[in-house]
Amino acid sequence: MKLLRYGPAGEELPGMLDREGRIRALRPIVSDIDEDVLSPEGRRFLAAVDVAQLPVVPGAPRLGPPLRRVREIIAIGLNYRDHALEADLPIPAEPLVFSKSTSSISGPNDDIVLAPESAQTDWEIELGIVIGSVASQLGQDDAMASVAGYCVVNDVSERHWQLQRNGQWGKGKSFDTYTPIGPWIVTPDELTNPQGLALTLSVNGQARQRGHTQDMIFSVAQIVSYCSQFMTLRPGDLIITGTPAGVGLGMKPPVYLAAGDVIDMAITGLGEQRHVVR
Repeated sequence: MKLLRYGPAGEELPGMLDREGRIRALRPIVSDIDEDVLSPEGRRFLAAVDVAQLPVVPGAPRLGPPLRRVREIIAIGLNYRDHALEADLPIPAEPLVFSKSTSSISGPNDDIVLAPESAQTDWEIELGIVIGSVASQLGQDDAMASVAGYCVVNDVSERHWQLQRNGQWGKGKSFDTYTPIGPWIVTPDELTNPQGLALTLSVNGQARQRGHTQDMIFSVAQIVSYCSQFMTLRPGDLIITGTPAGVGLGMKPPVYLAAGDVIDMAITGLGEQRHVVR
């Protein structure tokens, strides 16, 4: 299933994408795409629904973040060797974990608004993992059962705040609009191998990032298991799994986003995002 939310910001309604690419309305069957819907029981309920009987949403409405409330954003840094090398940082021996503020979340095609006086805002395409059930101290063999689905995420990063303002990386990654999510959540019954996905990102039509999740240092199962060792993961948590090489910071000289730039990005089977920078 591909679960989404559509409509004006703050007024989004729940929906599902059918096989023809049309949005089908899910209200009043469900109130929103929330923890209840993403639970194993909720997904089984929706899987039994006859999608053809749901109303087609007319036109091309704005798509919002596909989850009503993200509890917290858990981010994994330097999870592709080529990205660690371009950043001139050591290859992690275990997952490098940091957090982003949920206030940075925006829709998959919303504008990215540069942080005040930013001259070093960068792009990072990432695979997102949405947690659907409580996970605590799970082994790798059990970790995947807690995953409700996957999505495209842009881990937009203001490098000056991230690297030169002391403290944790989250300061450079938590500005408003710096975490676009979507266009939808794809459930594991439809996407069975998260380590078989191509990631692509371009800026103003020029290819910047070309990666593949098979090259992740730590797999989805390893990441979920690892995080569950020191924190209880709960429905609505979002884990973003790192970015491949090709970010602006790694270019020589570095190249960063400016007002008017257009970012296009996609992950196999998970859809596309497009953003105008302003």
